[in-house]
Amino acid sequence: MSQPSNFPPNGVHQQALVHGERQLESPEQTRRAKRNQSGSLGLLLLTAAGLATMIAVVLTALTASDAYLAYGLPDPGSVVRYGLPLVRVVAEAAAVVCIGSLWLATCGVPPQQSGFVAADGYAALRAAGWAGAVWFMGAALVAPLLAADASGRPISELADPMVLFGLVDAIEQSKSWLLTAGIALVVAIGCRLALSWTTAAVLMLLSVAGLLPVIATGHSASGAHDVATSSLLYHLVGASLWIGGLIAVLAHTARGGAHLGLVVRRFSGLALACWIIMAASGTINAATRLTLPDLVSSDYGLLLLVKVACLALLGVAGYVQRSRAVRAVITRRRKGDLLRWGAIEVLLMSVTVGVAVALGRTPPPAAETGLPSRTEELIGYDLAGPPTLARMMFDWRFDLIYGVLAVGLAALYLRSVRQLRSRAEVWPTRRIVAWLCGCAVVLLATSSGIGRYAPALPSVQLASWLALALVAPALLMSAAPLSLAQRIAQHADPGAPPGPIHWARVIGKTSLLRLLVRPLAASVLLVCLFAGVYFTGLLETGLYEYWLQPVLKGSFLLAGCLLYWTTLGVDPLPGRARTHVRLLGLVVAGAGLAAFGTALVRTSAVIGGSYYRGLGLDWMSDIAAEQQLAGAYAAIAAALPLITGVAVWVRARKRAAC
Repeated sequence: MSQPSNFPPNGVHQQALVHGERQLESPEQTRRAKRNQSGSLGLLLLTAAGLATMIAVVLTALTASDAYLAYGLPDPGSVVRYGLPLVRVVAEAAAVVCIGSLWLATCGVPPQQSGFVAADGYAALRAAGWAGAVWFMGAALVAPLLAADASGRPISELADPMVLFGLVDAIEQSKSWLLTAGIALVVAIGCRLALSWTTAAVLMLLSVAGLLPVIATGHSASGAHDVATSSLLYHLVGASLWIGGLIAVLAHTARGGAHLGLVVRRFSGLALACWIIMAASGTINAATRLTLPDLVSSDYGLLLLVKVACLALLGVAGYVQRSRAVRAVITRRRKGDLLRWGAIEVLLMSVTVGVAVALGRTPPPAAETGLPSRTEELIGYDLAGPPTLARMMFDWRFDLIYGVLAVGLAALYLRSVRQLRSRAEVWPTRRIVAWLCGCAVVLLATSSGIGRYAPALPSVQLASWLALALVAPALLMSAAPLSLAQRIAQHADPGAPPGPIHWARVIGKTSLLRLLVRPLAASVLLVCLFAGVYFTGLLETGLYEYWLQPVLKGSFLLAGCLLYWTTLGVDPLPGRARTHVRLLGLVVAGAGLAAFGTALVRTSAVIGGSYYRGLGLDWMSDIAAEQQLAGAYAAIAAALPLITGVAVWVRARKRAAC
């Protein structure tokens, strides 16, 4: 019986035939060569994992032997001291293989026209499934080992399940690893069942999200919370995509996968971007925890120098690979150089991973300095004094997430406009100005003095969120970014793997988005978001948990973009509403925000009062007045959707008159 076209072929060796390459060897010789290459790759991965584990254990023994003394804890024994870095290496190695394989399945090779993954994507999904299972088991073992390590108790004393569960529940890092284990389990099961490209893309995003719990509770989450945690996020995501992507590309090459030239070309650009991200984020992260003399006077600094040297060697190896091996694959279809240089790069990466694990087990010099102030302990940095207009405008602290997002979106829009105009196509200047102004609002709301004082002052906090939810989205959506993307996509290669335009189309077909792209639904969502954050206790949790603050900023920004996307009528959307429905949506949004602001003004209890009092700011004595001022800001900002509604009505009248 012939096999349906929308299911992956049984043998991944058929991919070479799909690619249309002329086979010089007999089928048996080809299969034998592929088995030999796959076996060599498996041996390479085992060697790399063993090398990383050995380096992590040895360096931990040499540099982290006094870690328990530095933190005032008893030694939990050799099983915990050396078993924890070993299991962490296994878990993190499996995580990067899982993420890299899913990258190959979703971004490296094109799917079938039916929407199902092709043979190469299916093989990558299977590899991601096995790696996800190992990731789950490793993360599940890290949790109790971390509990024993943090409590200074031998693993034998945790044989009682009640004692073990109590310790794990009390230690944030252990709970984060358990959450990671749960995400890894879902990814592993999903990879075994997935056949469609859409499901593979969701699993890809979920696998990257599996890194976030550990990032939020690592020792980078202490001290300068915003800079350290954000830089670590960039560092780990970049490392996972680079290392995992390289392993996936080598596996794809070893099994004779199709579209090899396209895969290595895409990975070459990804690897360069990841190397730059890792170098920049690593430098920023290190600067938050040690000074220049600490580089040579502390074990932590020496390990960091070793890691920097490894990263530099990786950059050289990556350059050679791009200049020789990748060019050989694309121009002459020779993959031997790619496998050889890829093997060297994998071994260098394993050394880097081992050093990184040992670095995470070594106490930084900052742990031996004096205690931080109450303000620095809670928000990650000190404030110069009471907020003034000059401090609001010039006392900047760059937000590594939304500051980079604002600059990146501005550059991407300008690049797209230049690409459009290079084809003699016209794009209105007013839309360029609107987009740049929207990006500037995002930058000001998160990185200027407004963003710096937001965690300490209720009024500034809400003003920042109102700017992200109402001002920036109105400007961004009036710039018609989706229309610009559609114009660019008209000249895209239809045979290339899915890119951002394809991802947007897939998201646009989801039932949830079809429900939300209604003006009334979008306006209710925005109002409920503000009310839910303030009147359900979520705000108090977000004040103490740094990782929740970027999530809230992104939620307000997305909710605002959804509102103005559905009501302005500038960009195409599924099922555009009539003018009176869009006007009604803006009126509901304005009325809801006014009601929210009034309720906040009249609330007698101070939301997050214990947090604000704990900051110890002598110039902020009346927290209740600050909260009332925040409510007044919300009531005033309620006029913005109404003003937008007037503009929509006037434009509709002009169109009707024409």
